[in-house]
Amino acid sequence: MAKSGGSVSPMRRKIVISGYYGFRNSGDEAVLKSILLALRAEGEAQGVEIDPVVLSGDPAWTTQMYGVKAVHRMKPLELMKAIAGCDGLISGGGSLLQDVTGGKTIPYYTGIIKLAQLLRKPVFIYAQGIGPVLNRRMDGLIRHVMTRSAYVSVRDDESAALLSRMGVPQDRIDVVPDPVMGLPLPQGSQAAAGGGSAAAGGAPVVGVSLRHWRKDGADLARAAEALAELARRRPVRLRFLPFHTPADADASRQVMERLGTLGAGSSAELAAPGDDPQAMLLEVSRCDMLLGMRLHALIYAAGRRVPMLGLSYDPKIDQFLARLGERPIATTEAMDAAAFADAAERLLDGGDGWRADKSAAIDKLQQEARKPAQHIVQYLRQETKR
Repeated sequence: MAKSGGSVSPMRRKIVISGYYGFRNSGDEAVLKSILLALRAEGEAQGVEIDPVVLSGDPAWTTQMYGVKAVHRMKPLELMKAIAGCDGLISGGGSLLQDVTGGKTIPYYTGIIKLAQLLRKPVFIYAQGIGPVLNRRMDGLIRHVMTRSAYVSVRDDESAALLSRMGVPQDRIDVVPDPVMGLPLPQGSQAAAGGGSAAAGGAPVVGVSLRHWRKDGADLARAAEALAELARRRPVRLRFLPFHTPADADASRQVMERLGTLGAGSSAELAAPGDDPQAMLLEVSRCDMLLGMRLHALIYAAGRRVPMLGLSYDPKIDQFLARLGERPIATTEAMDAAAFADAAERLLDGGDGWRADKSAAIDKLQQEARKPAQHIVQYLRQETKR
């Protein structure tokens, strides 16, 4: 390390971060923010200054939002230059290696990894959710890049099992929580202690995070029926939280229009969509309970000790809830309005009990969420000494 004026300067290491960034999806942006904060904190702890370069769909926006360098994820020359000049590549987090959202997703992300490996750069797989993989011809491609990565971490046991079936040695796979479990509130902000409006004597705030899934909209219609049932039973403030704009805001409006007449003292409102994931985390922290369809809405709730009910559209919802000893209250195929209202009332009346019951599991997840950053920074320090 270089000395200047009698002080020791930390070593600097450039890390390229590949993921679904720059598309204003609050969940994915929260992943990026969490990784950046974890790398910075761990770098400070180990005397390494991390210089991130993010592959983004909107580099100017990413730079403005996070204060880091960004290059366009679809411009080959920019990609090549960034990776050639880096000390390592992070792939993740999020659900990058799956083909449910499109057949080009796996080839793109494995291609970025392979490029880094060809350029002899260490690759770190950061808390990814693997699968579903419908095209079995992708198995060999995934196995190839995973077995050549310096570090592989996934966010649940099911992802680890899928990689193992593809031929990735199980002892090379670290199972860690989603990075967002470690995301803090914005600096200087304060969440309500132990609840939202209910703690201040008002109607309890029920956060609602929904998305489009079924083409016929039947899942949203059932959610509207369930929320209306709760709002007729007791006064509640339904606060819809759009995690991916503008689509989630549109889904929320559709549900709000279907609610009909609510009970006395109940209301429904749409939170202003924001680009900053920590601002949305603050929104969630001010809820008394949350109905979440978006994975990161549930992760936000867990991180801020907000009692939650999950509406499952994807195995990743079930997998996260299982880590807290929970199961979804409903799926996009079936939702019982009375059963939802019963469960919601139990959480609204027993929030302190829920927090006490889940506290140890949440503490463990938040602690383990730091592991990938710790491993990556330690690897970079050791490589420098060789």
